[in-house]
Amino acid sequence: MQVRKAIITAAARGVRLYPAGDPVEKSSLPLLDQDGVVKPLLQIVAEEALRAGVEELAVICAPGDEPRYRERFAQRARSLREAFGDVEWAEQQAARLLDLLARTRFVVQEEARGYGHAVLQARDFAADEPFLLLLGDHLYLSHDRELGCAAQLVRAAERAGRSLCAVQATREHLIPRYGTVRAEREGSQGGLWRVRRVIEKPSLSRAELELQSNGLRAGHYLCFFGMHVLEPAIFEPLEEAAHGSGEVGLSEALDRLSREQALYAHELAGVRCDVGGNLGYLRTQLALGLSGARRDEVLALLVETLAAQAPLGGERA
Repeated sequence: MQVRKAIITAAARGVRLYPAGDPVEKSSLPLLDQDGVVKPLLQIVAEEALRAGVEELAVICAPGDEPRYRERFAQRARSLREAFGDVEWAEQQAARLLDLLARTRFVVQEEARGYGHAVLQARDFAADEPFLLLLGDHLYLSHDRELGCAAQLVRAAERAGRSLCAVQATREHLIPRYGTVRAEREGSQGGLWRVRRVIEKPSLSRAELELQSNGLRAGHYLCFFGMHVLEPAIFEPLEEAAHGSGEVGLSEALDRLSREQALYAHELAGVRCDVGGNLGYLRTQLALGLSGARRDEVLALLVETLAAQAPLGGERA
């Protein structure tokens, strides 16, 4: 298996980030990246995919978003060159933006019918190839200095040769936020599991009955990390679900895949950050800063900020 393509879902608006996320796509909001450059969220996610060896990208967007995305990326490249001339770092950033734009196809999701429906829109783009699937409102921070989270997953998928979902052992009180799996350890390969059941955001009582995986610490379950490498077989259950009138979920299609063919999971060494909420946005920026090239400066700023705050309910001395 070789993974050359990636799909990034970015059609949802940032309702929880109102008012900033109302007129602007959530994936266009700026963040200070690990390399010390302020970038839109979508660029950071896309560069994660490119570092994993991906050559082509499809961004699932809402109606009317494609021209805005294209113009913003092109404008940023022009602005860098106009403002900084031949300065090396600016030229490198401009070239990266234009290269990213050239590799990207935008696919419109005409109706907001769920995550699985968004993925289904890229069926023609994926064709008969496996693809890396990333959420456009999540960032993935690796504990491995050499390999990013997407690169970890792509390498594991290429070794396994089958559809592979990134997972993490997650404390039980958090599982209503995530797709959760029951799985069995696969052979002697570290971190690889054979998935037997998938349920989207289960209650704790249901998880206790249906989703316990042997070999985890007590009170922990395997939950989705927010990225997958999937074979084209995933599109058949998504297509069938789309014939109905409701939302099309990815977890339901993955559950069917686990029963009818084969689905694996791989534990990643990293942290997932959901940018979709206001505190999530704040946490993501802190996590990027504390794991990036300007870590010492960020730490110093945090200490200064904490020291400058008045105690709760009182006045500064």
